[in-house]
Amino acid sequence: MSGRVEGKACVVTGAGSGIGRATAVRLAEEGGSVLVADLDAASAAETVKQIRAFGGQAHPFTVDVSISSQVDAMVAEAVSLWDRIDVLVNNAGVNLPGVLHEVSDEVVERTLAVNVKGQIYGCRAAIPHMLARGSGSIINVASVNGVVSEPFLAVYSASKGASVMLTKGVALDYAKQGIRCNAICPGWVDTPINHAHAAMLGGLQHVYDTIDSFQPIGRPGTPREIAHVALFLASEESAFMTGSIVLADGGMTAQ
Repeated sequence: MSGRVEGKACVVTGAGSGIGRATAVRLAEEGGSVLVADLDAASAAETVKQIRAFGGQAHPFTVDVSISSQVDAMVAEAVSLWDRIDVLVNNAGVNLPGVLHEVSDEVVERTLAVNVKGQIYGCRAAIPHMLARGSGSIINVASVNGVVSEPFLAVYSASKGASVMLTKGVALDYAKQGIRCNAICPGWVDTPINHAHAAMLGGLQHVYDTIDSFQPIGRPGTPREIAHVALFLASEESAFMTGSIVLADGGMTAQ
């Protein structure tokens, strides 16, 4: 451990798998105390187990980020444990692809509830505690699809575009009060959240066989590669950054 977030109290949502798990682990490796929040209690417990195995500090918390009272309780739990919240990673998300005119109300509502309202609720709950300390870093995990879209992702892209603009709005509102807010926009990362979309594109193997047609680096990203970016944004190394939309997309938007 080099202690890049030593002593910081961190909350990561969707931390039971994928980018969220990798981010929780990475923050703990660098000295952060991490509230591992996820809808799936067993997955959150597994992440905590992995962190504690190397001596890191972590606690599990079960939350549905689409329910504001549960998000409030999540933040309250972090404050109860560590008397502060320094880093909030709004990572929890869903990707429910479909042909737009066939998408059900339930898919629309769930996508916006988790991907948009969940991040709003997280920011709203954490900011008063950050204001009390005069500092804090909020990291919204958006998507390259908040900047450019792809087939079958109209609703998902709309939700991630909202995440991008939420990030900018929060950054401006609190720039003079010590709270930074930045977003990460990952490209195609090797994580199960993309599997349903892959199925609509001809299957996961087909996507990976042809990935250089849309992601110039020629391979999917890994969750840990995105976690490195989150760690940077959580640390003081990024102290001059707020309202930034960080594209970690293997060159997808460079075309």
